[in-house]
Amino acid sequence: MILTRDHMLQRFYARDRASNGRFITGVLTTGIYCLPSCTARKPLPENVRFFATRDDARSAGLRPCRRCRPDDFYQQYDPDVHLLETLAADIRRDPSAFTDAAAMVARSGIGTTKLNALFRQHFHTTPAGFLARERVAAACAALADGRTVTDAAYAAGYESLSAFHLNFRRHTGLTPGEYRALGTAPAFTLALPDGFRAEAVLDYLGRDPNSPVERVRGSELAKGILLGGAPARLRLAFANGAAHCTVEAERTVGAGEMREAHAAAVRMLGLASEPGAFERHLGRRPELARLVERRPGLRLPQTADAWECLVWTIVGQQVNLPFAFALRGVIAELAGEPAGDGLRAHPTPEAVARLEYADLTSRRFSRRKAEYVIDTARAIAEGTLRIDGGEREMAPALERRLLDVRGLGPWSVAYLMMRGYGFADCVPVGDAGLTAALQRFFDLDHRPGPAETRVLMEPFAPFRSLATYHLWTSLGDPQ
Repeated sequence: MILTRDHMLQRFYARDRASNGRFITGVLTTGIYCLPSCTARKPLPENVRFFATRDDARSAGLRPCRRCRPDDFYQQYDPDVHLLETLAADIRRDPSAFTDAAAMVARSGIGTTKLNALFRQHFHTTPAGFLARERVAAACAALADGRTVTDAAYAAGYESLSAFHLNFRRHTGLTPGEYRALGTAPAFTLALPDGFRAEAVLDYLGRDPNSPVERVRGSELAKGILLGGAPARLRLAFANGAAHCTVEAERTVGAGEMREAHAAAVRMLGLASEPGAFERHLGRRPELARLVERRPGLRLPQTADAWECLVWTIVGQQVNLPFAFALRGVIAELAGEPAGDGLRAHPTPEAVARLEYADLTSRRFSRRKAEYVIDTARAIAEGTLRIDGGEREMAPALERRLLDVRGLGPWSVAYLMMRGYGFADCVPVGDAGLTAALQRFFDLDHRPGPAETRVLMEPFAPFRSLATYHLWTSLGDPQ
């Protein structure tokens, strides 16, 4: 994109973090240069000048802003980010050292308000939410290593076994004992939260009736999946407030594979979403609360893994939904392994990397879309692009890293962070479905552009990912 002055002014006045690093803003009246996201009071347009680099701004006699610290950004150092990275690493290393969010505030040395803001910005959760998540992750690792339920609870920092059981089940759908027993049978049952909308999950995952990788029949979802590198079928049957999950494979499935199946099921069911917190947030804004009235308890389902979401994101760019389904089916048929019962497991990056562009262009892929899919797969297979574990990274850093991938733009990255990594406060600006839903919800006489979309979505923060999903779903509501 050519960075015109009008575009840069728009991004500067919108305090757009995604534009950081793309240009420097100079404020002639104060003699400083800033990042586009600077939160300082904005000057008049005639007092703004734009520069490609910091050196250009310095040559014009400007000095760095003390609020947004552009030099720290360009040197890849931000003291707040460094503090947060250190704190997060300390929690992950030993969650038992932190009794609650107040202990995190005390360790950080900064105030509660600022720490909350930093966690919301970088991890899309609160300090308490981050600590709870990491405690459960630590407990899962301990149970997988064969430690007792009591040992796992205390190692993760729980002082009460009842609190441990409650939190563990809320995050995983299993009791600690059930999680520890994964692998002793080819099945497990997830307890679903009160108000869980199983029909919404089935409707969403069953949108493509011809999908070779997943199939919905009645109240059951069947998913082709790789477990331990080998194809299998994961079946989820909904009944009596639970999801009964069964793994079917041509070989004996061990504990490691069952834990993989459990993780995929939790993702596809959207158990990490926070509909209660989102609905309470909207309850304080009556003009927005009607968004959730038809769908209380709706959760945002994720893809089985980030790679599957990345492929879907690329094939779904700038095409209608049925055509995107067809393109995804081509990749599965060419590179996915048969999983039985007419299903295929979604192909690995290594399998897609072995394809040639002509394999896809001969099957209705554009040349550029074929390049994006295969080149990205090759980068992952060669180790030059890492996508696993992105949900544990800081959101702005992950966003910047993904934007450097050829074929991924701001819309693609926001969608991938929502559905591939589960970040809670993303907006896929430019999405046609979102703009149509915003026009309808706010009764506009026009489709909102990118700047207006950001403004309209701001009141839904810090739950804009779930708000986006509600808005998409609202397009099916009667008018």
